[in-house]
Amino acid sequence: MGLEIRREAETLIVELIGDWELSRTVPRFGHLLENDSQAPGAQAVDFDATRLGSWDSSLLTFLQRGMIHCEAHDLEFRSGNLPGDIARLLELARAVPEQETERTSVGVSFPAAIGASGLATWDGLLAALAFLGEVTDSFLRLILLRLRMRWRVFWVVVQSNSSGALPIVTLIAFLVGMIISFLGAVVLRRFGAGYFVSYLVGYGMLREMAALMTGIIVAGRTGAAFAAELGSMKITEEIDAYRTLGISPIDHLVVPRVLGLLVTMPLLTIYAGFIGILGGMVVAIMVLDLTVTQFMGGLLAAVTLSDALLGVFKGTVFGLIIGLAGCMKGMQTGGDASAVGKAATSAVVLGITLIIGANAVIDWLAVLLNI
Repeated sequence: MGLEIRREAETLIVELIGDWELSRTVPRFGHLLENDSQAPGAQAVDFDATRLGSWDSSLLTFLQRGMIHCEAHDLEFRSGNLPGDIARLLELARAVPEQETERTSVGVSFPAAIGASGLATWDGLLAALAFLGEVTDSFLRLILLRLRMRWRVFWVVVQSNSSGALPIVTLIAFLVGMIISFLGAVVLRRFGAGYFVSYLVGYGMLREMAALMTGIIVAGRTGAAFAAELGSMKITEEIDAYRTLGISPIDHLVVPRVLGLLVTMPLLTIYAGFIGILGGMVVAIMVLDLTVTQFMGGLLAAVTLSDALLGVFKGTVFGLIIGLAGCMKGMQTGGDASAVGKAATSAVVLGITLIIGANAVIDWLAVLLNI
């Protein structure tokens, strides 16, 4: 790639030499003329391509800059001596001048936005019902021994949500039990009824907080993991490969995960209830000067087996909700990389929302049934 400039009368002749390739630095046309001593007084710019070798778009870039420079300095740009291919490409480049276009944003009316949101909600509801129907069919075939489940996946879920979840469940349940006991100590001590703090801790942990806090923890821990795992498999087309081979993804991916949570959530709820009571007992002993015998006596006198069974039932329902929400969002993941994160976030939000809603419904039914 080379250039030589000479002057003939009032015309500057730019001789193009050698091979012009993008791998080399393209010279700037304006700098060449400004630094050349023959440029002052010139009226036109012409070219000599007799020694030009191979060329690519780097030469077109150089000539395009030359045209712009000549227009800006009132110089005549002559392309007659250039090869025919180059001249035609330059004509095409200048045929349609560049125009600045402004982006026009089309506003959406409020009724249209409401309608679009309603349609999206309806489509999501239909997709959720279809997914729930497929899972129900798989569970019925499992009960009838007509489904071969991947027990390895089931035991992995059981292990990760039993020993794997114990540290965080222990910490949260112990702290929640302490908080309930502190609250009871502050309020009941004003009436000289600090002894009854064991009632509050027992009812609070066994009926409500053990199942609720364990469900929220597992929703953020396991529900997001289910959505991310299945979402990654959806993006890498592993789920499509299952369907191509005639294998149901619901049977082999969803059922083991949901069943694993159904088994482990009641056990985690019972464990969280005992740990929460232990935390409340520690506070009662330290703040209210109660003995272990007094605390446990008051607890056993007021709390019945139905209270504990209600909490276990809640934990089972919450496990089903978390498994279904995480797997459904994972199976509905989009096709881009960011969709995995969105699916995990949606699974956690949906799981926690449904858990709180289900907890309210179960409590309402328990009041009606006098449980």
